[in-house]
Amino acid sequence: MSTTERPRILIVGGGYVGLYAAMRILKKMRYGEATVTVVDPRSYMTYLPFLPEAAGGNVAPRNLVAPLRSALKKAEVLTGHVTAVDHARKVATIAPPAGGSYELPFDYLVVATGSVSRTFPIPGLAEHGIGMKTVEEAISLRNHVMAQLDKAESTADPEVRRKALTFVVIGGGFAGVETIAEVEDMARDAAKIYKTVSRDDMRFILVEAANRILPEMGPDLGLWTKEKLEERNIEIYIETSMDSCVDQHVVLKNGVEADASTIVWTAGVKPNPILSNFGLPLGPRGHVDTAPTLQVQGFDYVWSAGDNAQVPDLAVGEGAWCPPNAQHAVRQAVQLGDNVISGMRGFPQKEYKHKNLGAVAGLGLHKGVAILFGKYKLKGRPAWWFHRLYHGSRVPTMNRKVRVFTDWTLAMFLKRETVGLSEMEKPFGAFQEATAPTPKPVAAAEPAKELASK
Repeated sequence: MSTTERPRILIVGGGYVGLYAAMRILKKMRYGEATVTVVDPRSYMTYLPFLPEAAGGNVAPRNLVAPLRSALKKAEVLTGHVTAVDHARKVATIAPPAGGSYELPFDYLVVATGSVSRTFPIPGLAEHGIGMKTVEEAISLRNHVMAQLDKAESTADPEVRRKALTFVVIGGGFAGVETIAEVEDMARDAAKIYKTVSRDDMRFILVEAANRILPEMGPDLGLWTKEKLEERNIEIYIETSMDSCVDQHVVLKNGVEADASTIVWTAGVKPNPILSNFGLPLGPRGHVDTAPTLQVQGFDYVWSAGDNAQVPDLAVGEGAWCPPNAQHAVRQAVQLGDNVISGMRGFPQKEYKHKNLGAVAGLGLHKGVAILFGKYKLKGRPAWWFHRLYHGSRVPTMNRKVRVFTDWTLAMFLKRETVGLSEMEKPFGAFQEATAPTPKPVAAAEPAKELASK
């Protein structure tokens, strides 16, 4: 922790909004005008749209994260949680990974804590569900899926084999559809190196509570995507939900049941619950209530944007809110950064207004779907190329852009890596086993004594 006599801009969160807002402020700020401090539990920003590709092995995990200290060399970066904010004294309480909590004064505050997975009290979900909100979860899912193929290859028990090769994804939005498509694509490729496991042995199930998948794409592209996934033998159940998954036995509301060793939860997000400790006005779903200028209602020194904010969507009209996606978060961050600079200098604030440019989704190698500017629809390989071009260009820092495009270029000439590192889930297991006391050998049983007399 450092101290400074200059005004401090405290940015809580180092995700999309936190990173891009900090970059914008540092770019616009005069030398010595203020100190920018970013606090986040992780020392890196994760580019979330690449999580499904990381789970499918198409992007190396280190290439979809941007180290905050490298990207924000002129800022203070503190690793830890902001656990409370005292507006009367203008101090935030920081809980670092080690050592006691401390208070950090600020003059301007940016709230960018992002979102967490939205879950429900479904029996068995906490014990067996796998989320898709972090790079760690994406890589864990990839290793887990490959471990299930290994398990199926190595057993003669049909029940164990069937359970290992059944994969269930809950949620038919972008995260769920892209995840099941990428994982199925990877498993299909991986099956070629197994002698007793084929794609026909596997069962993939996608569950969505709404009446269609990919609702952001519109009914036509959503239906097209559903048909294409079903052609790949992916079962899709709409207008239903999961009732339980106790002992990895999945029970759907429509009566379908299956034993599945892989249960992925992508059924939406909710604002980070820590917001309740920040003393800010919250909307009905827990989002920070902001004005179109991204200033928090009632606070002229606090701004918020992204998944944790309730930002009016001026491009749509009265009563509409910006959806929680990366496209809005990145653009809001730029406007937020400009407004923070204007607020410091006493200039008027500008409202955020941005028309949605469209949406893209990858469905595995050379497969995708996209809608551009609300009217141009792309399917198959053209959509996949656009998906890669767009997201590759949006990855933060030139270093990561080059690495991602290098990964993709090499993949055009080399086969997909289908090795799973399942032991990464317990990396110290081998060492702990080696350092455990050596068991004493069991003494051999003494030979039976002959009878004294016959």
